[in-house]
Amino acid sequence: MAKRSPEQETAEEIVLNEDQLICILTNKIVKATEKERNLQYMIQMMSEEYGFDMSDLQRDFQIAFENDEGKKRRVKIDLAVFENGREHDQANLIRAVVVAKDSKVKTNDAKAGVHIVLDDVLSYTNCDFGCWTNGEDLAFVSKAEDAFGQVEIEDISDFPAAGQTLEDLEKAGDHAMPRKPANESLVKAFKRCHDYIYGNEGMKKTAFWELLNLIFCKLYDEKRRFTDAREGKSYRRQFWVGVKEQNTPEGQKAVADRIKGIFRKLKEDGLYSDVFDGNESINLSDRGLAFVAAELSKYSFLDATVDVKGTAYETIVSNTLKQEAGQFFTPRNIIKCMVEMLDPDENTRVLDPACGSGGFIVMVLDHVRHKIAKNIWPELDDVRLEAKCNSEKVEEKVREYAQNMIFGFDFDPDLKKAARMNMVMAGDGHANVFNINSLDYPKGSKPDVPKVAEKVNESIAVSKDKKFKFETADDNAQGKFDMIFTNPPFGSKVEVDKEIADRYYLGRELGSNAPEVLFIEACYNFLKPGGKMAIVLPDGILGNPNMEETRIWILKHFKLLASVDLPVETFLPQVGVQASLLFLQKKTAKEQLIPIDDEDYDVFMAIVEHVGKDRRGVPIYKRDDDGAELLFDNVKKWLTRDERGREVVRERKERIKKIDDDLPEVVNAYAKFKEAHK
Repeated sequence: MAKRSPEQETAEEIVLNEDQLICILTNKIVKATEKERNLQYMIQMMSEEYGFDMSDLQRDFQIAFENDEGKKRRVKIDLAVFENGREHDQANLIRAVVVAKDSKVKTNDAKAGVHIVLDDVLSYTNCDFGCWTNGEDLAFVSKAEDAFGQVEIEDISDFPAAGQTLEDLEKAGDHAMPRKPANESLVKAFKRCHDYIYGNEGMKKTAFWELLNLIFCKLYDEKRRFTDAREGKSYRRQFWVGVKEQNTPEGQKAVADRIKGIFRKLKEDGLYSDVFDGNESINLSDRGLAFVAAELSKYSFLDATVDVKGTAYETIVSNTLKQEAGQFFTPRNIIKCMVEMLDPDENTRVLDPACGSGGFIVMVLDHVRHKIAKNIWPELDDVRLEAKCNSEKVEEKVREYAQNMIFGFDFDPDLKKAARMNMVMAGDGHANVFNINSLDYPKGSKPDVPKVAEKVNESIAVSKDKKFKFETADDNAQGKFDMIFTNPPFGSKVEVDKEIADRYYLGRELGSNAPEVLFIEACYNFLKPGGKMAIVLPDGILGNPNMEETRIWILKHFKLLASVDLPVETFLPQVGVQASLLFLQKKTAKEQLIPIDDEDYDVFMAIVEHVGKDRRGVPIYKRDDDGAELLFDNVKKWLTRDERGREVVRERKERIKKIDDDLPEVVNAYAKFKEAHK
């Protein structure tokens, strides 16, 4: 057998088949069915979101009872939660979680729906709360007694967390603490909301925008905890749903009135006047609005990581906007790699001239956010530092950085709005996302063209480079950015108008009307001398013989910092394109006088073989030399609150598979390369 790597030596000697996984509760191998994957998600949710100890959970628990007809029955609960520290006995059961076979089983299924499987469990045991899921839908029920002492099973919007009672939840109302979403919770919640609006509200064309408005309301309401504190006010949430409010028309109307009130206020707020036209409205029925609000109100958007929010947001954006024009997302691991390699900080003015829904600028903001937090609290461990990333002290600095230093341009007005929303979720800075044609700038008929230079000049006035001698006038934003991150549009179907292409040397002299080529020169124009850029380019530019003149132009105008070759799986299944990441630094006028042949410097180069997924987009994991998936010991830590609201760090030991992604290793290797070539 071939020699194993040091990383493989730390792995458990267990061979997993492709249809197997390790249960995070039992650490045993189980078959990876759709139901099993959903059960694993629920185990994680009960532990990390609801705060139940893993020792109080048990899967596949059998309960026995005698019903009203005197018949003895046995029912299996997929996941049982018991009183803390008590025996795993039916008398100590406090939560019952049922996972349907697959997503085809609906909530009202005649044989396996919510009430069919949970009513008897709650009626004939001491357990008061149940949860049902099919992987997409999530339903909660509770037990109550009517005036005659008869047991009733009611639908509720959520059930109590560890140490809570239903009365606690009902009384909390506007004081209730939304939870930090674990794993895929926010992705699933967004999808549930979108699917509900799409399927139940008759809004197939506008479902995305209706949901976007409600997400905006939720964020606006959460951000008030900071603005109210600065103004000395007591913060009281408006975006909340009582556990039973959805059950009556009166309750649904009360929810709708609260949410619509938030929407009116945010449209009047000067901070968001450039996001809304003013004539927008929430058009959902009271019932629909109460459903969506209940799904969203459970979670704290501000406390969720940018990765979680970004993935959730892109899930609904990708199904709505991107596919219409043949556009596609840059994968998050690619974006993260590019940002970490160039390593922007609080003094870096950043631009994405083809920002789409804002993936690059959001990642830059998150990168700088973590730097800010680390600078303030260098002694904190990773878990507590992550929590501090959303503290008021960090939030204020992040907001200032975003508003002053991050810019995004896009040709599509819908993507401009989507990017602004994405930036609001990440920490604001939305005012610097503009609807312009970057290749046409500083000309063009797009409405935001005159606003760009004004905002860039405002940035310069409060930045460290305010005394820098810029080469362009105040009415032009070109030549004023420290870094550019971008994945420009490319492909044989996309051509640039000849009148625009002729303004560029690469268009006029080399006859190119390909946007990916012209964007290289456009980025050069936007950068300061010494400024850096990371760009995704098709390999044809870097390798085809007929592109030699383009490569010569690049080497004359840029210093080549790094080149990272990507596998074809990178952008699949969205599009099959062979591409590379190119990292460049704009030469000064003096540096351009040196002939290319006389230059002597080292360039970092890497070939990426694995990007964590196959051609179908299915995740792939690290394997040993015989092709078996490796398992690694891991300690999962997360920050939660105890029954008194105090922060506590919880942890669990687990055996996990690791995504087979070379990009983090590329980032580390480049950092060492830079250190060695200082």
